Amino acid sequence: MSATAYDVRNMLRTYGKQATTARRLARYRRMLRAAGGEDEATISREAKRRELVERVTAEIMENLIVTGSENPVVADIKEQIEEEFGERFLYAYPPEEQDLQIFVLRDAVPPVELRGEERTMFLQKLWAVALEKVDETML
Repeated sequence: MSATAYDVRNMLRTYGKQATTARRLARYRRMLRAAGGEDEATISREAKRRELVERVTAEIMENLIVTGSENPVVADIKEQIEEEFGERFLYAYPPEEQDLQIFVLRDAVPPVELRGEERTMFLQKLWAVALEKVDETML
């Protein structure tokens, strides 16, 4: 029995969705354990909003940027970060990995992975841009 290209693509797409869901569930479990005894009655309205903005930003950073979402906020974030750095980027979670990999895409050269200090700087800037975009668009 041979598998068609469609079957292989469909299987890989399903696997990718399952891997993304598993990462999301693991992150939620960690957040629930960390938030264990927090008293919501003492949190101000602004602090609740800031926490929600940060959660949405984390979701965008960990899932939507990688999966190529059609979300206009994600598209704006990617566009702005590419304008600021003057390069195109590819975001990926390799199979069996928990950490996001970021590759710089240049013409006629294989993609180069960001590492070390350069990766840290990029992620900080990406977080700041995403946080600002989410804060602007959230009611």
